[in-house]
Amino acid sequence: MDDIQNNKTEMLDKKTWAVVGATPNQDKFGYKIYRTLQEHQYQVYGVNPRYKELEGETLYPDLESLPEKPDCISVVVPPQVTLNLLDEIERAEIKYVWFQPGTYDAEVLQKAKELKLNLVYNDCVLVTLGH
Repeated sequence: MDDIQNNKTEMLDKKTWAVVGATPNQDKFGYKIYRTLQEHQYQVYGVNPRYKELEGETLYPDLESLPEKPDCISVVVPPQVTLNLLDEIERAEIKYVWFQPGTYDAEVLQKAKELKLNLVYNDCVLVTLGH
């Protein structure tokens, strides 16, 4: 089994996630991924500095504001935002990161590998969880 498949299996076994790019807009992936993880019994925290809440649930401006450290991050923001997010992930000492399609580029992947993060990319949480 390759590293990405191993990482995916390990991540799906972990129960506390943060969705960076969570949004109250039901048409966006940040909403769909947040809700799908909840439906699958994960503890999920939404991170988005643009919004205060998602249907009555608190959204946090950054990872440092979360009430507990998540095991995994699902990234649903553009590559230029993701690149800066990697510094925040490193400071928070989070090791598992799932880059949704369209959230990374070669520079993001290179930096993530330099930080020795356990990565999943070229894959979608929604598809994996059967949505």
